[in-house]
Amino acid sequence: METHIYDEKNGLSYTLHGDYYLPNLVLNEEKPIYGKYGMLRKQFLKEHRLAKYQYLLLTGKLTEHLNQIDQESREQVEMLMEQMAEKQGVTEELKVQNQTKWVRLMNNIKANAEEMVLREILYI
Repeated sequence: METHIYDEKNGLSYTLHGDYYLPNLVLNEEKPIYGKYGMLRKQFLKEHRLAKYQYLLLTGKLTEHLNQIDQESREQVEMLMEQMAEKQGVTEELKVQNQTKWVRLMNNIKANAEEMVLREILYI
């Protein structure tokens, strides 16, 4: 018996293991590079959208989806922070004059921006 065979009908190659031929399957999945937002999205999908989570997992697209959500979320938070800081007059000049006030305002801006992004992007 041959140890490796190729089936023209379905395009799969097989390897002999004992008395059985098993298909040579390879998982083509992206490397996970997602961070905070990707992990939050994954947890949300597991708890509230189980069918979508399982579909993405079984099709090998979960990591790609989480990487994309994480990147989009980070970009959105940065953009919102810039816009909110400009609107509230939080500048580099303020940072030089009063660091404590600048840090307090920027922390508040970041918390608000993250809350908006979590509501809009992650939990859909």
